[in-house]
Amino acid sequence: MVQVELKENRTKKNKALRRKLIYLLIDILIVTLSFLIFIWIKPASRRIYLPTYFNPFLFFTFVWVFVSIIISKYNLFKAKNYKEVFIPVLISNLTILAVVTTLIYSFGVFNYSRLIVFGTMLVATLLELIFTWLYMSVKRPVIVPEFDISAVRKTKFYPSDRTFTHEKKDEVKYIENRTQIKQIIIDESSENVYDFISTYVDVGNPETLTLSTTTRFNIDQLPENRFHNIVNLHKINDFRYINKFFESVNFKLPPGGIYINSAETYPLRKQRILKEYPIIINYIYYFFDFIFTRVFPKLIFTKKFYFWVTRGYNRVISRAETLGRLYSCGFECVDEKFIDGKFYFAMRKVKAPSLDTNPTYGPFIRLKRYGKNMKEIGVYKMRTMHAYSEYLQEYVYQQNQLQEGGKFSNDFRVTAAGRFMRKFWLDELPMIFNLFLGDMKLVGIRPLSKHYFNLYTQELKDKRIQVKPGLVPPFYADMPKTLEEIMASEMKYLEAYSRHPLWTDIRYFFLAFYNIMFRSARSK
Repeated sequence: MVQVELKENRTKKNKALRRKLIYLLIDILIVTLSFLIFIWIKPASRRIYLPTYFNPFLFFTFVWVFVSIIISKYNLFKAKNYKEVFIPVLISNLTILAVVTTLIYSFGVFNYSRLIVFGTMLVATLLELIFTWLYMSVKRPVIVPEFDISAVRKTKFYPSDRTFTHEKKDEVKYIENRTQIKQIIIDESSENVYDFISTYVDVGNPETLTLSTTTRFNIDQLPENRFHNIVNLHKINDFRYINKFFESVNFKLPPGGIYINSAETYPLRKQRILKEYPIIINYIYYFFDFIFTRVFPKLIFTKKFYFWVTRGYNRVISRAETLGRLYSCGFECVDEKFIDGKFYFAMRKVKAPSLDTNPTYGPFIRLKRYGKNMKEIGVYKMRTMHAYSEYLQEYVYQQNQLQEGGKFSNDFRVTAAGRFMRKFWLDELPMIFNLFLGDMKLVGIRPLSKHYFNLYTQELKDKRIQVKPGLVPPFYADMPKTLEEIMASEMKYLEAYSRHPLWTDIRYFFLAFYNIMFRSARSK
């Protein structure tokens, strides 16, 4: 028996050693490839530099491998998540950078191009990070195991006193279930989360399902209208198809049913990364995290690669996108709250999902707006809001109302880049395409969404649909502040336009030009 155990341990050690050697060889290939790339970039490198760089490169590779072994960078097979492979790579390569920089500037050991030295390290680091992403995507990171509380409800409860009435037995079982589920929720999250959940659903009620899952398969297996409330303790950042999951929940809940879940938003993710790792390393980690998780998914030529590597695991998502997706899937917000580094939301089912088959993430968007004769047109703009923000107009209006100029106050849907673009009208430049298509004219009323259109009086609605919307609205000529003043301004323009179309547009164009250039009129 002892010999068998020793043999098994020896086999495990040999297997681990083989894996380390494989990773080491792959790392040497990455360093060599990075070195050759920058040798190729330098003029006359192959003829002059390459022969003289052979010995220094061997020494550099020795330093690279030695530090990597000391910091255990090659223990990839032990990693359970992305953090456990990223951190050793970053720590190891920063240490190598410090060692090489010291040797170069203090002792003059490497007497060759700094471009080749630091360029090799930069490219090698990027390739290593890409390799680790690929490795973990194949290995599949370990996530919180799923559990189904409905199984707890099926457990039979036998009270010690057999003389209890049926009602008393049900009451005791109800209390037992509630206690069990409460403890599971607290263990999975925290007591604050339990307090938030229990405010809107009765966790001990058989009509409330509490689970922790990342796949809609577990939702699709439920009978329709069996549960009035569904609580998922796993954050939506790990869902492969977020909208499909929300749609599945919608189909299983009756009208008025409550759905509670959580997400890690952009700011919360940044706070966690900067707090979790040592200074300098945390900013380097966040930089690469930002590029890979926020830039790659939005670009056409990197989006498929991103989802192929991550399979949607640990994606980043904004508060606006989270709520917008839920509203598009037929929910309305009951409450939202930031608890213990996560964004929790309680939603109520109010209708069937809209089933948006063509959502946009890129810098250009096509918004549905009312044109002439109530024709729905697609208005092209630069994205200034988070994805799915268009579904939140009514919610933001109810929360914040309107500020001066007719825009929402404290609109959390607008991105930092969006505020800059709005200030200089960069977001409206693509509407020139609508001008060429004939959907809009140069000067005219704004094309409105359904929500904004319904805020107007019936008289103004009737006049609006008789003309095409325009790129330059009367707003910049009259500079109204309230919604009532905006409606009065548009009514004034429409009445003048009905009498003298060409002269009215010319006059309003130059009035708007003067206010923009000399009175600093800006779009907010």
